[in-house]
Amino acid sequence: MPRKKNTPNPIDKDKVTETPHTLRYPHTIGSAIITPVDKKGVKGSSLATVEEQAEMQLNEIREQLELLLKQAKNIKERVSFSQQVYEADINFVPVIGEVYHMYEKQDGAYIISLVAPWEWRKIPYVRFVGSIKLLADRTWYPVSKVKREPR
Repeated sequence: MPRKKNTPNPIDKDKVTETPHTLRYPHTIGSAIITPVDKKGVKGSSLATVEEQAEMQLNEIREQLELLLKQAKNIKERVSFSQQVYEADINFVPVIGEVYHMYEKQDGAYIISLVAPWEWRKIPYVRFVGSIKLLADRTWYPVSKVKREPR
């Protein structure tokens, strides 16, 4: 019987593991390819996407704010106009939804009339200011305005 030769093991015991599935690299030729993830690239593209989405949402909010400011300005103008109309002489009870006509009197005060400017033979006032309509919330809305002439 031939004797077995005592050949040294070519694998270094320090380079062998009992748990090869925990290695960061493939341990055999048939192992799946393991490629490291480019964390900086993923984070960078994700951050760019987040910033783009945030900018889009901020633009939407900006547009909504501009619309709200425009609406607030319109309400403020309507209230101011309504105050001017309510300071005028009104010798009747106005009906909601009806159109009335505003004139300037000789003394610079205003008067609200049922009579339109085209219904007069000669307008007894200094000038026609415009036609107005009483809305359901009791504010006045200018239906037509006459441009003021410089004095």
